[in-house]
Amino acid sequence: MAVADLGQIVKAYDVRGVYPDQLDDRLVELFGAAFVEVTGATAIVVGHDMRPSSPHLSASFAKGAVRRGADATLIGLCSTDQLYYASGALDLPGAMFTASHNPARYNGIKMCRAGAAPVGQDTGLAEIRELVETWLAEGPPEDAAKPGTITQRDTLTDYAAHLLSLVDLSANRPLKVVVDAGNGMGGHTVPTVFAGLAVDLVPMYFELDGTFPNHEANPLDPRNIVDLQARVLSEGADLGLAFDGDADRCFVVDERGRGVSPSAITALVAERELAKHPGGTVIHNLITSLSVPEVVREHGGKPVRTRVGHSFIKAEMARTGAIFGGEHSAHYYFREFWNADTGMLAALHVLAALGGQSGPLSELVASYDRYAGSGEINSTVDDQQARLAAVRNAFADREDVTFDDLDGLTVTTPDWWFNLRASNTEPLLRLNVEARDEPTMTKVRDETLALIRS
Repeated sequence: MAVADLGQIVKAYDVRGVYPDQLDDRLVELFGAAFVEVTGATAIVVGHDMRPSSPHLSASFAKGAVRRGADATLIGLCSTDQLYYASGALDLPGAMFTASHNPARYNGIKMCRAGAAPVGQDTGLAEIRELVETWLAEGPPEDAAKPGTITQRDTLTDYAAHLLSLVDLSANRPLKVVVDAGNGMGGHTVPTVFAGLAVDLVPMYFELDGTFPNHEANPLDPRNIVDLQARVLSEGADLGLAFDGDADRCFVVDERGRGVSPSAITALVAERELAKHPGGTVIHNLITSLSVPEVVREHGGKPVRTRVGHSFIKAEMARTGAIFGGEHSAHYYFREFWNADTGMLAALHVLAALGGQSGPLSELVASYDRYAGSGEINSTVDDQQARLAAVRNAFADREDVTFDDLDGLTVTTPDWWFNLRASNTEPLLRLNVEARDEPTMTKVRDETLALIRS
């Protein structure tokens, strides 16, 4: 059995490690048992992505749950948001086997409670880890007097129907859309969701292949959308969509082959959701563009700022009854989708917004893209806290500066702001800068990077 330090594989929001060195079938079976124990579930739903190790790892998780007396519904190949759909529609706790965009040798488990409610360090994951550690040291738990059952169920058609019920695409003009699935689960979900729409679909890398033979399935890295950008131009397409490995994130490319910032997509979708739910609350994390809260206020909504991370977004959505939430990382959360994230639903909103008018996507999103941003820049440092303190001290004497410690350090002036956050898992500091114009952003970015890397 893989007996690596669980601290290396139990992250803030999920379990993730190298198969089989850190995560193997026997260890995963213990996680399945612990998941049932902590959630008190009498039944669960389990899905998996296209990685070679995913089918048997998900079966082992189900076996652990069944041995503790819970019934397991296996939905097989699915995207992460399809698993969230199943958890919400069936009102069952769920587990998704995926390592998202990580290399092929990795796998992992994203877990949720019934109704797709998150399981993170503060909502059950720490307790699951403790149980697994105990069983590794003392031996596995005894089987339940009555084991559960295992059944199989296909949820893809119902998932697609639910998403399409939330966005009206009936009056759309025809659109030519290039979709890069990155050999991930978008190749499984897109054909069913897009079937019947006024879309001329140009598929790229739809073959399910967990070895990612064409490029890493992480569309936020500019290197991974080069093929999509070129194809949009060569096809004369209206837009391009890129999904990550487990297809819960979606990145958008306009008709010029240029990436559309996730903040602009957040603002666009927020405006559409506020039209359906006037006065609603919209959640955004603290490193989305200032344009997001501006657009929300302009359309009568209430913006609420949170820390980075899906567990914080989902918790705040539940607390406030928010209608929608968006992150800089192209995660989009919807109240009508159990507060869970679904890049596919965001993509449908983009198609509806574009297809409902005659102009190109670049013009449509221009009003949402108001500032110059640096994107996220990572710096490897020896002492994260010491570098954060040095940056704070460097700006402390400026009269127009305010500091905010909600998540890392946010430094704000009337003309620019930046956020500097420490990674939870690596010796990195992550910098995001935004300003009213490109020269100011560049100046602040370079000045701050020099302080970080000195």
